[in-house]
Amino acid sequence: QVHLAESGGGLVQAGGSLRLSCTVSARTVSTYTMGWFRQAPGKEREFVAAINWNGGITYYEDSVKGRFTVSRDNAKGPLYLQMNSLKPEDTAVYYCAASRALTREPYRELERYTYWGQGTQVTVSS
Repeated sequence: QVHLAESGGGLVQAGGSLRLSCTVSARTVSTYTMGWFRQAPGKEREFVAAINWNGGITYYEDSVKGRFTVSRDNAKGPLYLQMNSLKPEDTAVYYCAASRALTREPYRELERYTYWGQGTQVTVSS
């Protein structure tokens, strides 16, 4: 059983920063493709960022490029999302996701991920 748990969400003013973390309880987590998604009230869950198994390839949704950075510590396990220059439109519940598929490139598509965390709320005030 693979369990994901996000942390680091909170309330921040526009222009501020937050770092989200995602711990993964799996012995082979270093081979997983990992991603971050978010869901705002009344909207569908959407892709934010993804990273391949060794951290060598990352993808970002256009609106977060240059502001967000996804990274992973394969030695210790956590996945991170550093969020800078936050905007009110970044307000959402943020989810980390994992896929066991060992692929060169990470996935942008929600349906390709098998395991999901419970989410952490990020609120950006104007």
